[in-house]
Amino acid sequence: MSARQERGPAAPVERLLIVLGDQLNADASALAGADRARDVLWMAEVEEESRHVWSSRPRTALFLAAMRHFRDARRAEGWRVDYVALDDPGNTQTLAGELRRAVDRLRPRRLVMTAAGDHRVAQALTAAAAGLGVPLEVREDGHFLCSTAEFAAHAAGRKQLRLEFFYRELRRRLRVLLDDAGEPLGGQWNFDHDNRGSFGREGPPPGLPAPRRFVPDSVTREVLRLVAARFPDHPGELAAFDWPVTPAEARLALDDFIAHRLPQFGRYQDAIWLGEPWLYHSRLAAAMNLKLLDPREVIAAAEAAHRDGRVDLPSAEGFIRQILGWREYVRGIYWREMPGYLDRNELGAEEPLPKFYWTGETEMACLRDALGQTLRLGYAHHIQRLMVTGLYALLLGVRPRSVHEWYLAVYVDAVEWVESPNTIGMSQYADGGLMASKPYVATGKYIQRMSNACAGCRFRPDESTGESACPFTTLYWDFLQRHEPLLRRNQRMALQVKNLTRLSPAQRAAVRQRADAIRRGGGAPPASDQTQLGLGEAAAPARRAKRNSSP
Repeated sequence: MSARQERGPAAPVERLLIVLGDQLNADASALAGADRARDVLWMAEVEEESRHVWSSRPRTALFLAAMRHFRDARRAEGWRVDYVALDDPGNTQTLAGELRRAVDRLRPRRLVMTAAGDHRVAQALTAAAAGLGVPLEVREDGHFLCSTAEFAAHAAGRKQLRLEFFYRELRRRLRVLLDDAGEPLGGQWNFDHDNRGSFGREGPPPGLPAPRRFVPDSVTREVLRLVAARFPDHPGELAAFDWPVTPAEARLALDDFIAHRLPQFGRYQDAIWLGEPWLYHSRLAAAMNLKLLDPREVIAAAEAAHRDGRVDLPSAEGFIRQILGWREYVRGIYWREMPGYLDRNELGAEEPLPKFYWTGETEMACLRDALGQTLRLGYAHHIQRLMVTGLYALLLGVRPRSVHEWYLAVYVDAVEWVESPNTIGMSQYADGGLMASKPYVATGKYIQRMSNACAGCRFRPDESTGESACPFTTLYWDFLQRHEPLLRRNQRMALQVKNLTRLSPAQRAAVRQRADAIRRGGGAPPASDQTQLGLGEAAAPARRAKRNSSP
């Protein structure tokens, strides 16, 4: 059978049902009410989606492998699928270009799609459809628990948007973790205070099983070979690729997490340990963001595990808050604030992203570990993202859009609607407090408290100047000085800003001098500096590292 015949019929069709790479749920709204005899499901692999940012090879491979498995599953159900592979002859390598070719080839009377999760993609497909003169019906994405209209209603008239109020509304509406009277289990909505444990010197408790691996099948192996050949200069490694790429695999991953890691997730979700990328985290964000896994199923499984006594309430609530609360909240903000959100830059940060973010080659042990595992596996948990890689970029003053594009490129679970608010707003405070009530800044002492990274690092977190000073600590004090007028207006920063009054003019100048040297070195600390004015112990580090995007 020819490639043209495999992809679908050449005859005109009633509706072309557009399925994007992060819409791989069989119950997607675009497919609702379809006539399999007259409608055609359309999918396309294009280089544009790997090159508009320098997408890592694991990220590209995950999308393509999941798309091909979705294609095969739908064909097995009797769907007609018009599928354009990355290496098909004539592939224009853009979604808009392939949509035009599909319309020319199939001549559908109408186009139907579930609302795109990415503003750029939505604009491109809408413009392409308009240019073709074919009606396009865009349907609400029922995967999510809160529609964009519902979020807009929640946000209307509020001076500030805060996760906690939104989260409580959804808990009540969906009746999650509530007692018979409709009140929160345990008498409180949020157990964040109980979920701040570190491992201490002994490290993670013994017996923690590694997450379930998924050995690539023939379809995925073909994708891995294609990605390696097509994107040889892109970052990331493929040898360790073991992500779930089907709904069945995603459910097995969920079961594995509930049984083995959720019971301790709450206590240790903020902890870091060198060489341990997974710890008690779920690895489910990628499966949910590609819609291999429904968030309702994930929430129900976590709640059931608590109600039958397998998981304590702080762990169940802390995990559920990331999905029912944070995931829905960031999506609402994304669609409320786009298209200008990606260029927000409240702090006027214009430094380039350090080159070592693409190589992992740095003397800073915490960054070396977080960057190394990110580039190798396409994964880092939320504290590594917020309080290591994100914190350093914020303190250094990197242009927020550059940070956003790096996060979007390197993490396998990154899609723009969830990644950009977490980066632009939460991590970089570039939206001026829309997402987060304060910039989450800290000295190296925070990392020392939450990890073992500082024990083997040549830099000292309690020093801010001198050749052994921790760059996080130097840049923390420099950040407070550079933004002192703005930060003084933020009540949640009062204690941290107050500590600036303890610095003499000479100390302030020494910090600025070393911070400038770090920036001149491309974000890396200078090799030698004889000034010693240790300020690390005086810092009041961030009391709480709020949740990032990865459950």
